[in-house]
Order: sequence, then structure tokens, then C-alpha cells
Amino acid sequence: MGDLNRRRFLQSMAAIAATSAALGCASTTNSKSILKTAQQGRSTLGLIVPRMDVVRVGFIGVGERGVGAVKHFCHLDGVEIKAICDTHQAVVDRAVKIVVDKGFKKPDTYGKNDHDYRRMLERQDIDIVIISTPWQWHTPMAVDTMESGKHAFVEVPAAVTVEEAWQLVNTSERTQKNCMMLENVCYGRDELMVLNMVRQGVFGELLHGEAAYIHELRWQMKEIDHKTGSWRTPWHAAVDGNLYPTHGLGPVSQYMNINRGDRFDYISSMSSPSLGRAAYAKKEFPADHSRNKLNYIAGDMNTSIIKTVKGRSIMVQHDTTTPRPYSRHNLIQGTNGVFAGFPNRIALEQGGSKSYHEWDYDMADWYNKYDHPLWQKMGAEAERNGGHGGMDFLMFWRIIFCLRNGEPLDQDVYDAAAWSAVSPLSVDSVADRSNSKDFPDFTRGLWQQAKPLGIIS
Repeated sequence: MGDLNRRRFLQSMAAIAATSAALGCASTTNSKSILKTAQQGRSTLGLIVPRMDVVRVGFIGVGERGVGAVKHFCHLDGVEIKAICDTHQAVVDRAVKIVVDKGFKKPDTYGKNDHDYRRMLERQDIDIVIISTPWQWHTPMAVDTMESGKHAFVEVPAAVTVEEAWQLVNTSERTQKNCMMLENVCYGRDELMVLNMVRQGVFGELLHGEAAYIHELRWQMKEIDHKTGSWRTPWHAAVDGNLYPTHGLGPVSQYMNINRGDRFDYISSMSSPSLGRAAYAKKEFPADHSRNKLNYIAGDMNTSIIKTVKGRSIMVQHDTTTPRPYSRHNLIQGTNGVFAGFPNRIALEQGGSKSYHEWDYDMADWYNKYDHPLWQKMGAEAERNGGHGGMDFLMFWRIIFCLRNGEPLDQDVYDAAAWSAVSPLSVDSVADRSNSKDFPDFTRGLWQQAKPLGIIS
């Protein structure tokens, strides 16, 4: 959300001892042993809700990510934008203008204070809510949304503690409302193609995956009062672990049928020294600036290894500090070969155009043969509407298609919980000399019967 009283928030960050508490972060004692909770309703695996002729939408947070969502929804059929909420009036006005300029009715607005979104949730003419706010607000807002009888679609990560992950699961099951984390990378052309290849057995039996979010973002430290860096920077002074695991992990999890035939078992994590943020602050800010008063503890590079119940391994990395090219390091290894991204390349023992001792960097033939049917149908429109190469638009298009046609969503609350739990569990592992930490089974055993995500056409 735009402002969210950021000045008071950032002032509290100056009290270093209180940083973790102010951000709502998990401590090692809080996240260590929350493996089970009492079930409060029916499972929402494969949840199908009544068809909606028109999907009526409310937005909470229209600053950085949220305004992009507003733009995309203006290009979707069968959608009405009813309300917009943000405490920063400038971004509210910008979002409203986008809607009106597209010829739609002016949406109602909210944002008198941090909790005015609850007044928006009292409305009976909203079906789904798009939540694009700072991380510490994601779970509270998603829970309030479901409790109000609406479906929650929340930006990544959906939860910042294991306890919050369980809150999402329990609330979704009790209310029978969708809670989907908006992991857009699952809708990228390459990721969809690889999912199609995995389903067709191109790589053989899966063994290992690698996923990363490597994106130099030190420049965001200059965003002091507004925008992402204003609230994201203090996290680097609050916890040491993988702060943002889901972009690379989401697609790999879908390749491996996590929560749908396999699940995360345990994680071991370690971090490099934390040097880059302090050095950047010293170089770019006056000595007495608040950025130089923070004690940055998050390692510049975090590497975590996840073991699944079926014995597969996944390496997950996070680095938003060091100077290096962007990468999500999308890799999947099977008994017949491997795909790796950034740059895209394939090596197969059987079925490849070269020896498996050489990488094949020419993707044209692979796209022609294995492009996902969803991308074949909607890829051109997705690229035309944009959003990280079209993945953002395609994600929202697919959500609305499912809601209007009575189909289950591609991601559910169990994905949101498990993928998000990597962050607090990595923090616990780093603090405990990289000793492994168990994942809860958020599906309560139903992962063993759940159907894998299909190749929809």
C-alpha cells in the first residue's frame, strides 16, 4: 500500500532491537515447531466455486505492483472494477484515472487510514480482492478478505511466518474461499513450455531442481517515503535468510507436483556475509542518514536446499544485493536430461538435437514442439498487454477464466503456504547453523491423492 504511515514505520526501524517485532517477522522459536493445526473446515484442494458471469473486483494497494494489476483488469472481459483502496492518495487518483480513461465507471475509493480496507470489504458487490501491499500486510488482508466472503488474490510472498501460512490455510478451508498467491512467473512462456515438456516425460523421472531470485535492487534503498524500497529495505536489517523465494520456486514446484503427489519435507539454509547493503549506504547516503543506521544482517546471497518426501532436491537462492545479471535460474534435471534458464538451454540423452555433453541454445524448435497450449492461445495477447513479458496479463486472464467457467485455479492456498514458508524456515535454519527444519504438511496428507496440475488447453 502506498504510504501506510511509512514515516512512523521507518522511525521505528531506527530502533534496531525492535526491528523484527515491528515487521512481524518470525523468530526461531515461533516458526520452529508449527507443524500441525486443527482443521477447521473442508480441504480446498481443487476448489471449484459457482460460476461468475461477471467478476467484481476490489483492489487493496495500487502503488507499484497494484497499478499494473489495475491496467491488466481493464483489458479483461467479464470484469467490473468496483473499488480501490490505498492510503497514498496520489496512487489512488492514478489508478482511478486509468479505469475511467478506459471508459469504465469510476470505482469507489478507500484509504483514510491503514485499516480502511476493512470498510471496503463490507461491500456485498465485490467477489475478489487483489492485494498488492507490503509483505507484512499480506496475510492479515487476505484473511480479512476471506472472512468477508470474498476470494483473496495476494502478491508474493503470501505469508512471512509459518503461523501466517497456517492462518491462510485454515481460513480458506473454513470459509471455502480461494486464496491464491499471485506467482506470475508460473505463467511465463519458458516456464509453461518446460511444464509441458515435463508432463510429456521429455526429461525422464525428475531428480533435482534449481530456482533463484537474483536481482540487484540496491537502488531501491533510495526510496525513503514511498515505493517498494521504503518498506522492503528494513527487512534486510530484520532477518537473515531467503527473503523472497517464490519466483523461481513456483515453477519448479509445479514441475515436481509439490502438494499434488510430492511435498516439501525439510530445508537447510546458509547465508553469505552481509556486506553489500552497508557498503552501498555508506557510499550513497550521508553518514547520519537512516540507511546508515540500519544493521544489515541478511546475507547478500542465501542458498537453501529443500528435500522432498520423494527424495528430490531443490536448490533455492536469493540475492538482491550483489552486482550481477538478473537470473531466476529455472533448472529441472531428470534421468534423461536437463533444462536450464538464463540463458535457456537444453541437453538430453534421448530426443535432443545434440549430444547431452553439449548445450542446445537454439530454442526455436523446442518452442514449436512444446509451447504450452495456453501460450499458443493467449501468448500474443499477453505480450501485447505486457507485464514481465506477458506473464502478468496471462495470470490474471487465467484467474478470470477459471472463475467465470467454474474451474479450479492453477494455484491454491496450499501452494501459497508451502512456497512462502521457505522464507521463515530458511531464517530458522541459518540461525541454527544450517540444521534442517521440517515443513508442515499444509494439505494434511491429501497431497498423496491430489491430481497434478494439468496442461490446460
